[in-house]
Amino acid sequence: MCLGIPMQIRSIDGFVARCMAKGVERDVNLLMLGHETLAVDDFVVVHLGYAIERITAEQAAVAWELYDQMLDQDGR
Repeated sequence: MCLGIPMQIRSIDGFVARCMAKGVERDVNLLMLGHETLAVDDFVVVHLGYAIERITAEQAAVAWELYDQMLDQDGR
């Protein structure tokens, strides 16, 4: 199963953003969202190193709640 991970943009340099989620930072390619106006503190869904969708902070929080529940169930 493939999941998109909600991450918050911390900095942007051209088509590369430094993003963070749960204390982990990654460089993310923004090329697929070139039509969007993205800014620091925006949230994006990241899949295979590419930002594929811009989302709200609330949507990111809901996704992380679900992911945390799945991880809790796995470790019973």
